[in-house]
Amino acid sequence: MSSTLSLDTDAPSVAPTAARRSIAALLPSPSPKLIVGLAIAAVIILWAIIGPLVVGDPNAISTLAFAPPGSHGHLLGTTQTGQDVWSQMAWGTRGSLIIGFTVGVLATVLSALFGVLGAYIGGGVDEGFALFTNVVLVIPGLPLVIVIGNYVPQSQRGLFLIALVLAITSWAGSARVLRAVTLSVRNRDYVAASRVSGESTWRILVVEILPNLIPVMASQFVFAIIFAILGEAGLSFLGLGASGTFTLGTILFQANNDLALTQGAWWWFIPPGLVIALFGCALSLINFSIDEIINPKLRNSTRSQRRKWGLTPAQIKRLEEENVK
Repeated sequence: MSSTLSLDTDAPSVAPTAARRSIAALLPSPSPKLIVGLAIAAVIILWAIIGPLVVGDPNAISTLAFAPPGSHGHLLGTTQTGQDVWSQMAWGTRGSLIIGFTVGVLATVLSALFGVLGAYIGGGVDEGFALFTNVVLVIPGLPLVIVIGNYVPQSQRGLFLIALVLAITSWAGSARVLRAVTLSVRNRDYVAASRVSGESTWRILVVEILPNLIPVMASQFVFAIIFAILGEAGLSFLGLGASGTFTLGTILFQANNDLALTQGAWWWFIPPGLVIALFGCALSLINFSIDEIINPKLRNSTRSQRRKWGLTPAQIKRLEEENVK
């Protein structure tokens, strides 16, 4: 009787502990690259949110053409028409991040719709979704974006239209990956048991299948943001970017048109390029940490994890040789 009572009292504490462990397994380990990536990304995102609220008007024109950084109160100097580069950087960073995160959300939703839903339902729906995905996948992305950008009048090219164009051309590859993973997950025993017990399709998708796809979808979301920011910068450099607003790409485009390089105005084109590079580096470091969840072998092969195990240098070397084999 006493043993039964002790088991009953211990049972409630076991479930939360198991739940916490399962949630912790889905989170990236706090490795140095994850901490550095999150720190850089957080600084840039905070600046994109707060910066436009504290800087001046980026369109304000003055007589200080090509003023170097620090002169007359201009932290990053001025443009050919005397506009403050620091103010343009604040608004440009916000514009690029709006496009990046919008494309990330849209591309992830489209890839989940055509990859996960089609693979689970199967049959003609899966074949139709797979055929459409393959057609979109083989269409050259950059020429299609250029054609769409040329077709839309410049006055109507806003941030969200550019994001929509980039999202349309970036979801197909992720959908193929999600379809392959879903085809593997849907045949597992716990999914079959839920199906036999009469669970609805949406509940099986949300409760049984999607949790296994979260690391993959998170990695694809991060990659879509990188693709969008670089794609927008490329479009803007070709003169097909958003009009009437600032992005990091439009700043580079204007600097190129006004011959900032030949004039020696490095402060006009280096800062936006540096922000793009730093944010892409930060997201890549975060993506590496997410990859460790998708592939546990990557987590076990990191030197930080081996140090936690207390392995000697000889054991680490032997483990590396086994991983190579």
